[in-house]
Amino acid sequence: MNQLVKRHPKRAVYGFTLLELLVVMVIIGLLAAYVGPRYFSQVGRSEIKMAEAQIGALETALHQYRLDVGSYPTTEQGLVALVTSVNNEPRWHGPYLSKLPPPDPWGRPYIYKYPGDQSEFDLFSLGKDGQPGGEGEAADITNW
Repeated sequence: MNQLVKRHPKRAVYGFTLLELLVVMVIIGLLAAYVGPRYFSQVGRSEIKMAEAQIGALETALHQYRLDVGSYPTTEQGLVALVTSVNNEPRWHGPYLSKLPPPDPWGRPYIYKYPGDQSEFDLFSLGKDGQPGGEGEAADITNW
C-alpha cells in the first residue's frame, strides 16, 4: 500500500521577481494618480459644505437671539453673545448655542458684522486662502 502513494519531491518556494514587484508598483502608482485628485477635490468640497452648514446654524441662532432681544448682537459683542449674556441683557434667554462657535474648517474664526454691508448682518468665512474674494476653494463662504 505504501508503494501506491507517490511521493512528491519537495517543491522549492520562490519569491517574486524584481520585475513582478516593479509591475505591481507601477499599477498601484497609476491607480493612485487616477484616484488621488478625485479624492482630494472631494475633501475641498466637503470643507466648503461644512462651512456653509455652520454659517446656516449660526444664522439660525442669530435670528433666535434677535427674536428674544430685539436686535442682533453688535459687531463688538460678536458671536459670543449667542453663548453668554453680554452687558446683562434682560431679554436674553440663551444660550442660543451649546458652546462657543467653532472655527471655520480652515481653523479661522467666522467674521460677523452688524449692521452688515451685504445684508442685515454679515457672517462669513474667507475660505481656504484666508483672503477676501477668490474662486473655487479660496472663495468666501457667506450668508448673503
